[in-house]
Amino acid sequence: MTTYIALLRGINVGGKRKILMSDLKQLFARLNFTNVQTYIQSGNVIFTSLKKQTTIELSLLIHDAILNQFGFEVPVVVKTISELEQVALNNPFLEDPAIEIKDCHVTFLRHLPSKEAVEALQKMDQPTDSFTIDNSNIYLHCTDSYHKSKFTNTFFEKKLAAPATTRNWKTVLKLYELCINQV
Repeated sequence: MTTYIALLRGINVGGKRKILMSDLKQLFARLNFTNVQTYIQSGNVIFTSLKKQTTIELSLLIHDAILNQFGFEVPVVVKTISELEQVALNNPFLEDPAIEIKDCHVTFLRHLPSKEAVEALQKMDQPTDSFTIDNSNIYLHCTDSYHKSKFTNTFFEKKLAAPATTRNWKTVLKLYELCINQV
């Protein structure tokens, strides 16, 4: 049995793509997942699976189930507990005591981007915001506000050819805490 975290992008935002967390939990149960737990309304689901599947296979399975049940597209990124642990323990921006946690985010990619795409992206410059790519995760530091940053999900998806979703640092830490308490 393996525990995973599904990160759904863009649900329950501005009255669009609404999914009740109770309905989402039922959908996950119908997919034969157990220990299903949601965290806040933005689409964070912790679950276990007896069947051995890759995170990409799980992402696509959940995506298709949401499309079939609710009738709209929702990008889904799935991570293992160990992947989330690596993210939680290795934020390079937190090594600088002047950086505030509220200014840190992580963009999760569904899969590893190509080396060429990463190299091209690392040449991008933004005076107020910065990022570091670590495998299929992008650590962000936004000095003004994430919502004003040009480093959005869409930006990274286009540049890296990988579905993406972003969480603030506080949510990342809470998801990790919930995961380790579930095991």
